[in-house]
Amino acid sequence: MRVAKKITISSDERKTLGKWARGRSTPAWLILRAKIVLAAADGRLNQGIAAELGTGMKTVCLWRNRFAKSGLAGIEVDAPRGGRPSKSAETAAEIVRVTTTEKPHAATHWCTRTLAKHLKVSRSMVHRTWQANRLQPHRIKTFKVSNDPNFAEKVVDIVGLYLSPPEHALVLCVDEESQIQALDRTQRGLPIHPGRLGTMTHDYKRNAPRHSLPH
Repeated sequence: MRVAKKITISSDERKTLGKWARGRSTPAWLILRAKIVLAAADGRLNQGIAAELGTGMKTVCLWRNRFAKSGLAGIEVDAPRGGRPSKSAETAAEIVRVTTTEKPHAATHWCTRTLAKHLKVSRSMVHRTWQANRLQPHRIKTFKVSNDPNFAEKVVDIVGLYLSPPEHALVLCVDEESQIQALDRTQRGLPIHPGRLGTMTHDYKRNAPRHSLPH
């Protein structure tokens, strides 16, 4: 009778595995692997782990052994297979490449429908690949880094003006002209990458001409 390999994990590994196991944006396959390793590290038997997680014994044995051999990297990334890459693997790689390096015509980002049509693949294939690589083209993370040494004081002044304006004062906020978009951001953003959202600053340079308000 074969004895399952004993799994010992460090506090850092347990923290990472716990994050994967509970992560809402973590792929389902990684959640399952993390739960298997955590259960194995707690001394659970393969049979009990399989029953609790609703998976097969072979699956439990596979990822238990992978972690015992290669640690976190052994379950985070699938081991390469011999021979020529499968057609689906090549398609997935192309989906990732196009998603992260190209933009569709007359649109800001890809959706499953437009990318599937562009690459002549199924929408489900695009969806699975995006999930596996944690790609979310429809989401952008904004940021702002100011080099102004008086930035904090200016923020307090502006916010204070809106919250408590002087008596009988009229506070106006003027934006760019209608139907004229200011597209130049004040700082360079980062492109979308597997596991990371694209980024851009929340503010921008005005391209529209300014006009003085009538007195």
